Amino acid sequence: MANPADFGPLPPRFAELKKEIVGSYPDFEARATKAWGEILVELDKATKDIAAQGSANVPEVNFSELGSLTPERKEEIRGKGCLVIRDVVDDQEAREWQAWLRSYVAENPVDGVPEHDKQFFQLYWTKSQVRARSHPNILSATVWLNKLYRIRNGDGAKINDVDLETPLTYADRFRIRKPGVQWDVHPPHVDGGGIERWEDEAFRHCFDDILSGNWREHDPYDLENRVRARSSLYGRPNQATVFRTYQGWLALSETAPNEGTLQVFPNVRLSNAYIILRPFFALKDGANPDSFDPDAWRFDSTTPDFHGIYSYGASFVGPRPNTQTHPHLRLEQTMVPVPKVYPGDMVFWHSDVIHAVEKHHTGKEDSTVMYIPAMPYTAVNAAYIEKQKESFLQGVAPPDFPRNKGEAECVGVGKADDIENPIGKRAMGFAIEVA
Repeated sequence: MANPADFGPLPPRFAELKKEIVGSYPDFEARATKAWGEILVELDKATKDIAAQGSANVPEVNFSELGSLTPERKEEIRGKGCLVIRDVVDDQEAREWQAWLRSYVAENPVDGVPEHDKQFFQLYWTKSQVRARSHPNILSATVWLNKLYRIRNGDGAKINDVDLETPLTYADRFRIRKPGVQWDVHPPHVDGGGIERWEDEAFRHCFDDILSGNWREHDPYDLENRVRARSSLYGRPNQATVFRTYQGWLALSETAPNEGTLQVFPNVRLSNAYIILRPFFALKDGANPDSFDPDAWRFDSTTPDFHGIYSYGASFVGPRPNTQTHPHLRLEQTMVPVPKVYPGDMVFWHSDVIHAVEKHHTGKEDSTVMYIPAMPYTAVNAAYIEKQKESFLQGVAPPDFPRNKGEAECVGVGKADDIENPIGKRAMGFAIEVA
């Protein structure tokens, strides 16, 4: 985990990146300034509404409903950028996977944090994880999420080497969080790329409407540039190099608000607009940093600041918005916990959504979740899966994660035979042709 004490300012060359962006869009200063004022006005209203509604902001649907949701309901889910899907896996099976995880960490020397009382585990290949990732219901849910993406004005058009209906599996970790322990390692942040959102040309094009001043037209589900965007230019460990439509986790226990659950900012279009334009505006001398008055801010195209992005060795971390860098998000009131979940429920959030883990767990039961995102077939993703498969067979960490001692000798490690159905085998790379 990155230590905030080691973060530093961005290098001067990022001032040149700002100038490049400004020069890439017609009338950038005028259009961006107008958009910035509109976004502040909208945030003032939206953040109050989010704070008032709390967990009710997060849509809830049953797995059995996914095929019959109305277009209006799907648009609501797209707008929020997050949802709970109930009853994806049978409760008893989910509880059994939880018991296997407990046995695994008890019987094996394992990597995790905090060092003195491990609760977030650098483990990828337990039998529970292998079984869960290849479960047909889980893969079916991820396909449904993949298909929320679209080609803008595409009218049924397709992109070569992309198949939203073919799910792939991205191996990630799990946590068994104990009650009463303060958790500071997951403050508000955005996954799926940091400075790359501005620096990588294809990634930047995902936000063309925002940078052109037409922020209300921004579609976080526009597929075309997403599949070409490079989310990891610096090779930082724990930075995904693949395209995930949604991040997600599977609940193996009951977890409610105030019990160490996920928090989200449930308006992905608005938070994107604010985060992407924030580097181009600085507070005027003497102005109130919490002011929603556009006149309190001035256009800034000369400093290297990309607020919420920090230098970390030879790499960069973020976006990590906070109350100082992004005051208009009112994060202390708007990072709402997801509704109570039960074993077998899943929680998903768009890869642009600001999210965090609650600092406090006041419940009585361990909060146990396995991280399982939604990932469609693309040429880049399929190539990664081929490398990930080799990591699985060798019992070592997947390519995007730091090397560790591995799990090959662990008691209860998952094997290829634990993948029990053809769709699961394909998702894990055992029946894929790499483009």
